[in-house]
Amino acid sequence: MSNRIKSKLQEDKKLLSIYFTAGYPSLNDTVQIIQDLEKDGVDMIEIGLPFSDPLADGPTIQESSTHALKNGMTTELLFDQLIAIRKSVSIPLIIMGYFNPMLQYGVEAFCKKCHEIGIDGLIMPDLPLDVYQSDYEAIFKKYGLLNIFLITPQTSDQRIHQIDKASDGFIYMVSSASVTGSKSGFGQEQENYFERIAAMNLKNTQIVGFGIKDAETFKQATKTAKGAIIGSAFIKHLTANGINKIADFINKIR
Repeated sequence: MSNRIKSKLQEDKKLLSIYFTAGYPSLNDTVQIIQDLEKDGVDMIEIGLPFSDPLADGPTIQESSTHALKNGMTTELLFDQLIAIRKSVSIPLIIMGYFNPMLQYGVEAFCKKCHEIGIDGLIMPDLPLDVYQSDYEAIFKKYGLLNIFLITPQTSDQRIHQIDKASDGFIYMVSSASVTGSKSGFGQEQENYFERIAAMNLKNTQIVGFGIKDAETFKQATKTAKGAIIGSAFIKHLTANGINKIADFINKIR
C-alpha cells in the first residue's frame, strides 16, 4: 500500500497540516478533533503525544501538553483512542512527540501499533539522524512509517543534504530558531531562508512549521514550500472556543 503522506504530496495544491495535542482540551476530544479537521478540509494532521519535558515547544503547546497529561493522556491511551480511526478518516496522520515515551513503550512495539492503527509517519525532533539510521530505520521501514526530520535556518547545507537523502516524504522546515508560537508574520530573514532552501532543489518537498497562524502567514510560508503546519494558533483557538468551532478557524486560513 502506498503511504498516504506520499499520495497527499502528489496533489496539486498547497497543503494545510494541523497540529494538536492529544487529550486536550479534554481527554476524549482526540478522535472528534481529527474527524472534524478532515471534514473541514485539512490535508494532514499531526497528533501531539504530550510529554513532561517538551524542549522545542513554545508556551502554548507546553501548556496544552501539561494539561493533557493532567487529564490522564498516555501513549497507551492514545493508541486505544485511535484504534478505529481509519474507519472514519482517510487523510495522513502523523504522531509528533519526543523519543523518550517511544523508547519507554518499546520502539518496535510503538511502530507496530502505529502500523495497526494506520499512522503514516512520525516526527521525533530529538531523535538524531545518525542514531535513527544506525538503530531504528529498519524498524520504521518494516512498519511503513515515514520519519520526518526537521531543519532550521541554522542547519548547514551539508546537513540538509544528509537529511534529504535520509528522508522519504517531506522535510519539516522550521521557520525560525525560536520556540513555536511566537512572532507575527515572516521577516526578510525568513523569506531569504525559504528561498535558500527552495534553490537547493531537494528531492523531498518541504512543509513549513512554527509561526503560521492565519491566511497571510500560510500564504507567505507556502510561496516556495508545499505546505504549512499550524499548531499554537489552533491550540489557542481550541482553548478559547472548545472543539465546536473548528471550521471557523480552518476557513480563515484559506
